[in-house]
Amino acid sequence: MKLYSWNVNGIRAVLNKGALQAFITEHDPDILCLQETKAERGQVEIDLPQYDEHFFSAVKKGYSGTAIFCKTPPLRYIDGFPQDIIDTYGITGDTYGDPNAEGRVIAAEFPDYWVVTVYTPNSKRDLTRLNVRHQHWDRGFLAYLQQLEATKPVLVCGDLNVAHTEIDLARPKDNTKNAGFTVEEREGFQNFLEAGFVDTFRSANPEATGAYTWWTHWANARANNVGWRIDYWLASRDIANSVKNPQIHADIMGSDHCPVSIEL
Repeated sequence: MKLYSWNVNGIRAVLNKGALQAFITEHDPDILCLQETKAERGQVEIDLPQYDEHFFSAVKKGYSGTAIFCKTPPLRYIDGFPQDIIDTYGITGDTYGDPNAEGRVIAAEFPDYWVVTVYTPNSKRDLTRLNVRHQHWDRGFLAYLQQLEATKPVLVCGDLNVAHTEIDLARPKDNTKNAGFTVEEREGFQNFLEAGFVDTFRSANPEATGAYTWWTHWANARANNVGWRIDYWLASRDIANSVKNPQIHADIMGSDHCPVSIEL
């Protein structure tokens, strides 16, 4: 089983470039999780008959959104957070108050595991949403994963909008007070690891540097590999030993992020 995750920064954009079609032809994922789709299914011209498709789009047009494509249909899809998690952790959305109006989380249940894709909210350049992210979203999302994990192991992927350690971005000293590398966001990620989730790429490549998944559009950052590793596959401890060959596909163009993958 080949599982891929990609923040496409607009599915219509990568389709118009031919990038998504070329990627699927070359890599042939069994499960493909997308983030930041920025479209409803009816707005997307795509013909992939080999896949069962599921879109969870934001209410706001052209914003956020996730999708999953599976060769073998899952038992079910669950969109967003359950109400008890929202209420317990006070999770709010950026646009309508309701976090589920932003289409950020899909859980797909398979016989032996869950696959969860997430597009984690950015804390914003001025860090105005850092407290919401740290105190509410990160804690609530972890609690939701643990809720799912009580039934079967979880594989969670997506844009977590945080570089965990200094080797996960090119210029750590310049970014200690910037969104994506604050103490609070890194602590939130560490809590996932302490809860038993395994960062599959870092576990297999503990010393790897220059391994990034996102690059700003400014100053030829991608050409110079001045990037951040903020896209992940995490695995429950009970399934982590079955995960092989975690990869970052920095050669795949079409978005400011590149795909990341595992084999199961």
